Amino acid sequence: MVHRGRVFDFTTERVTLTNGVTVNMEIIRHPGAAAIVPLTAAGEVILLQQYRHAVGGSLWEIPAGTMDADDRTPLACARRELVEETGFSAASWRALGELTPVPGYSDERIHLFLARDLTPASQNLDADEIVAVHRLPLAAVRQMVFDGRITDAKTIAGLFMIENLVDEAV
Repeated sequence: MVHRGRVFDFTTERVTLTNGVTVNMEIIRHPGAAAIVPLTAAGEVILLQQYRHAVGGSLWEIPAGTMDADDRTPLACARRELVEETGFSAASWRALGELTPVPGYSDERIHLFLARDLTPASQNLDADEIVAVHRLPLAAVRQMVFDGRITDAKTIAGLFMIENLVDEAV
């Protein structure tokens, strides 16, 4: 253990690879996360414009959050994060799959969900979250990916994963 953090741990591990080479690997141990594509009945995606200090500015993102001790399942995390970050809850949930964002140095897994049948709820941002909530047509959000305004990997993956569900979802 090199560092135990609030969200993840940083370790160095000595590993012998299948080719017989032994190396020291630096690994971020992460508890996992959930990310949600919230889709309204009108075909709008609820997107966040969120400040991210590590990248020096704001990114367009789907709501997401790290699993904590209270989250028994990825879906429980997704339900909590949707309300906290967007101020909406969902009656209908569909698991989309799992994403491994940076397997070269982290064991993080992000579980992706489609949330529908949205109703207003009480937004409850963490003190360190600077977020603006936007409702944008799905076609406009797709265009934001293609013109480079959306660069967040989990957001692009989530949007891609609902592509074949769009007729069913809207």
